[in-house]
Amino acid sequence: MTSGLIQALTESTQIIDLAQPLYAGMPISPNHPEFRLVYIRRHGDSIRSDGGSAANEMIVTGGHVGTHVDALAHVSQEGMLHGNVSVADCFQGGKFISHGIDQMSPVVTRGLMLDIATLKGVDVLPGGYAITVEDIEEECERIGKVPKAGDAVLIRTGWGKYFSGDPKVHIGHDSGVPGIDTSAAEWLAEKRIVVSGCDTTAFEHIPAGKGHSILPVHRVLLVDAGINIIEHMNLEAACTAEITEFMFVLAPLKIVGGTGSPVRPLAVI
Repeated sequence: MTSGLIQALTESTQIIDLAQPLYAGMPISPNHPEFRLVYIRRHGDSIRSDGGSAANEMIVTGGHVGTHVDALAHVSQEGMLHGNVSVADCFQGGKFISHGIDQMSPVVTRGLMLDIATLKGVDVLPGGYAITVEDIEEECERIGKVPKAGDAVLIRTGWGKYFSGDPKVHIGHDSGVPGIDTSAAEWLAEKRIVVSGCDTTAFEHIPAGKGHSILPVHRVLLVDAGINIIEHMNLEAACTAEITEFMFVLAPLKIVGGTGSPVRPLAVI
């Protein structure tokens, strides 16, 4: 089985990067710190006896900056995390001893991309557009595939175009941000998928002017269903390639007690 997998991967494999670049000034949720990279040693600062030199940097970031995955510790509802576990019980010694990102297993599974922007015949969904169950079911019918248990489901709104092009628009405070509503989140949860993802700053339908004042989809997926969420994805190359089904690969950093982790998800076709 292993040799067959290796042969299949080496013969005709294309890898599509689903991550956005990390850079100073990129769009970031107002709830999280800005990304910073500073070189603390530059070439020529110190030269070895053989003429060699090295450079290295210090990175300052948050667990929910850039393309990242939310741990189940990220959101609570009335003091409770997924599985009816209280925050008080699992946050000890200054860190989460359960539900942290270090306890999320790497993911290698079938991925589905539901391209709602293409379904609607637009490059980018309008700000504040609520993606409904009907939209998702119509897209599943269009591509001839339906999510099943164990899948990763990615929702494309087209909003990722703004990540590098117009960071302020990407955050969408004034315009709102397209995303799934709670009924669509419940539909995905019923399918028992293992991870969900999107190309927006939050995997939510955010009305104009509301910002991140409430995040009900996070409650449905993280707290109620135990489904991890990936945000700030780059789904444009996958859209251009017109892929809807692929091998999905995701590995969060093992940050002990972390509520999230930067990731570089991949679609393998």
